[in-house]
Amino acid sequence: MTRIFVYGTLKKGQPNYYRMFDGANGKAQFLASALTAERYPLVIASKHNIPFLLNIPGQGRRVHGEIYEVDDEMLRFLDDFEGVPTLYQRTLVKLEVKARGAEGEEKEEAPGSITEAFVYSTTVYQPDWPSLPHYDNYDAYGDHGLEYATREARD
Repeated sequence: MTRIFVYGTLKKGQPNYYRMFDGANGKAQFLASALTAERYPLVIASKHNIPFLLNIPGQGRRVHGEIYEVDDEMLRFLDDFEGVPTLYQRTLVKLEVKARGAEGEEKEEAPGSITEAFVYSTTVYQPDWPSLPHYDNYDAYGDHGLEYATREARD
């Protein structure tokens, strides 16, 4: 099992959340809500208004998201869905646990503790992306006015 930190469209209440629990993709178990221990620029970019966590530690804001434990099948699905290695790369980051889910009760994710998980971040981006507005908590339906274009809508 691998731990993944999601901060964008795969979070609860977001357009791609259903993919985390589609059995055809593998298995995922919610462990905890968390935020990055370091600051990163989380921007909304491209003509599809996709959330990107730029792999520039120390800039931006501490980013809120969710930690999941996924099996190898789900990890392969997520790597493909996120366009690894061309669009995103899987990067290990330190996270501060905010609140654990019921599934995390038997794990060591106590609120306030520091843990690690992989995050899908990018080192390949347009030169102006670091100067875009930075967010600490992505919401596809937020007041930023940047409507996320689902994959189905792009076709």
